Amino acid sequence: MQPTPNTRLSSRAMAFVLAGGRGSRLKELTDRRAKPAVYFGGKTRIIDFALSNAVNSGIRKMAIATQYKAHSLIRHCQRGWNFFRAERNEYLDILPASQRVDENKWYMGTADAVTQNIDIVDDYGVDYVIILAGDHIYKMDYEVMLRQHVETGADVTVGCLTVPRAEASAFGVMAVDKTRRITSFLEKPKDPPAMPGDPDNALASMGIYVFNWPFLRDLLIRDAEDPNSSHDFGHDLIPDIVKNGKAMAHLFSESCVTSGIEDEPYWRDVGTIDAFWQANIDLTDFTPKLDLYDNSWPIWTYAEINPPAKFIHDEDGRRGSAISSLVSGNCIISGSEIRNSLLFTGCRTHSFSELSSVVALPYVTVNRQARLKNCVIDRGVDIPQGLIVGEDPEEDAKWFRRTDSGIVLVTQDMIAARAAAKG
Repeated sequence: MQPTPNTRLSSRAMAFVLAGGRGSRLKELTDRRAKPAVYFGGKTRIIDFALSNAVNSGIRKMAIATQYKAHSLIRHCQRGWNFFRAERNEYLDILPASQRVDENKWYMGTADAVTQNIDIVDDYGVDYVIILAGDHIYKMDYEVMLRQHVETGADVTVGCLTVPRAEASAFGVMAVDKTRRITSFLEKPKDPPAMPGDPDNALASMGIYVFNWPFLRDLLIRDAEDPNSSHDFGHDLIPDIVKNGKAMAHLFSESCVTSGIEDEPYWRDVGTIDAFWQANIDLTDFTPKLDLYDNSWPIWTYAEINPPAKFIHDEDGRRGSAISSLVSGNCIISGSEIRNSLLFTGCRTHSFSELSSVVALPYVTVNRQARLKNCVIDRGVDIPQGLIVGEDPEEDAKWFRRTDSGIVLVTQDMIAARAAAKG
């Protein structure tokens, strides 16, 4: 069915968000929460970007499949995403792996997470399903992708990033013809195929797929009966459609939402400590690569009621100040110097402390005379008086998790272990 100019396809679509993964490369940051529930940008969580894109695109039916340590994620969605009204035909369902199909069967793969909830998707009465990963940072209008999907008559439309060929081996990579029909889909190939007419770049999958629901429903049922399948979109379903159906590529650059200050389409997988730190610190740039201040495409989240940030003391060496930094509500910067850093809600920094290129998650306390540089501080950590992090690699690695590039992750358990060892 071809869309008419006045029809928004998003009103006939649902978003199915895959948010069950741990994100093990984030190490201790995901010891207590799933990757989509990790904090980002001062007040949001990673999953807020996919959900906000859906809402801003006009989608009012969503399902979130959770599995690994989902409590923090579920609580966030209940508090921050509870504005959907069933009487207006709006729904947001949280779908934990709950042995609905078999008492011994959890979600076995990304496709299986949808398969186990076919009856719930049926109840939505939608024509299209958008499969989304819940763990990436980007702004995108899914209506543009939906329209391309319908106009080309595709069985599946795959969201694609343009990446340098040298970096493409970390992704699922597509070869396409001149019409952008996908001719092969390779998972992390050693020699990625180049884009037509562009030998230096390749097309990488964003993990975003658009399907007609009847087509996907039949495909999922067949896949569930295949004992050789890993029941995964990227490994099984998409390659099968490429071989036996019509798979089309959608360029992210055509649906990326910008405010006008960004100079290129912005998409980040903040799946490592280094990437997480860098993406947060990037927000402190004079002209950030991602504009969080664009009210025309807001990133919705749980809006806590907090007092404003406060800066106190004005003496040489003891002046509450923040330069090129983001400081969230309910923070008190007391006689300390903050530079190129991002402080989440409720942080406290005390006199004579210094923070440089620090990402401090909510309710971190930095006590007097501490010096922190190039680090990520987990939620609720109490930094002891006089602690120095980020200046001595050997000392950092002794007590904390230090990456090869020199970013240091600090958790309360690490602080406690250090204190116990020092007596």
